[in-house]
Amino acid sequence: MVTAVRHLGPHWYASVMGTAALAVGGGTLTTGGSRALFVGIWALSLLQLVVLLAARALHWTRHGDQARAHLQDPAMAPFYGCLSMALLAVGGGALALGRDWIGEPAAVVLDCVLFVAGTAVGLAAAVAVPYLMAVRHRVEPGQASPVWLLPLVAPMVSAALGPRLVPYLPPGQPRATLLYGCFALFGLSLLATLLMLSLVFARLVTGGPLPLPLTPALFLVLGPLGQSTTAVGAFADLAPGVVPAPVATGFGVLAVVYGVPVMGFALLWLALAVAHLVRARRRGMRFAMTWWTFTFPVGTCVTGAAALGRHTGLAVYDWLAAGLYGVLVAGWLAAACGTVRGLFSGELLAGPRPAPVAPSPVTGRTTSGAGR
Repeated sequence: MVTAVRHLGPHWYASVMGTAALAVGGGTLTTGGSRALFVGIWALSLLQLVVLLAARALHWTRHGDQARAHLQDPAMAPFYGCLSMALLAVGGGALALGRDWIGEPAAVVLDCVLFVAGTAVGLAAAVAVPYLMAVRHRVEPGQASPVWLLPLVAPMVSAALGPRLVPYLPPGQPRATLLYGCFALFGLSLLATLLMLSLVFARLVTGGPLPLPLTPALFLVLGPLGQSTTAVGAFADLAPGVVPAPVATGFGVLAVVYGVPVMGFALLWLALAVAHLVRARRRGMRFAMTWWTFTFPVGTCVTGAAALGRHTGLAVYDWLAAGLYGVLVAGWLAAACGTVRGLFSGELLAGPRPAPVAPSPVTGRTTSGAGR
């Protein structure tokens, strides 16, 4: 077991995020008897989180050199944002679904603990990873990747899920403080994401398609788009009675004025990402853990579209949410099947393959003794 976790990187938390998104997205769209299915899926995400936290703790205690190497690797360090989002996603699912199983008081406590821990980790990652990229890592503009967005999106997940805890706080200052705090996290993440997204888009346009294994990472751009739309919808839902009436009205306006155009851009990016994905598959793209990017980012668009359906009253957004959830289910099945196969074969937990050694050049000789 100790040896098996040596190469267990922080990107594995994406599987927890994806399973939690599958549960919460389904719970958002359905009611009645089918809700029990999504409670079960949430329980699976909780189990995944517990197992991964234990395995990663073992990784840090027994393979500290490898853990530190991950932090020094510009391709791996951004995935530390996934820990925050995994904690937050499971915590949010506890209040949305898990309360049916563990009861509301336990669900509130679990969500509070995971929200505080996830927000703290997310803020630390949002500062530490860009700092490391600037001071320790050596990156070129041509290396820009959607993966760079991960530590910057984590505070947006806090912004979207934190408002659900507002009704469980004492009225007055505590409720308003949490709501305004989540709005601050929204702004922090949004502005930082816009700065980084410009680098990613410029790299894509000027540098050509991403390497085949990294192509699914294009779906990561959907994360801040869908999650920010979900967040402004949550602000509008919880603001009445918590903040002054003009501010609450402003949140309601923001949910529509911001959410509608951003969801439009999300659909444009989804089409672009799918086109790149089809190209990569035709060129032989194989399974990698980046396939989990088909899940959580799409899940944020499901909840974002559902929020727009509530605040605009337009059925088209409810249909959009249902269609996107179908994409989420397909992506989760593909990622989960590939992960299970990779675990049983041992390929996913194996170390990186050594680069092939080039054969020694063979020098032929002509009759005159010259090489050819």
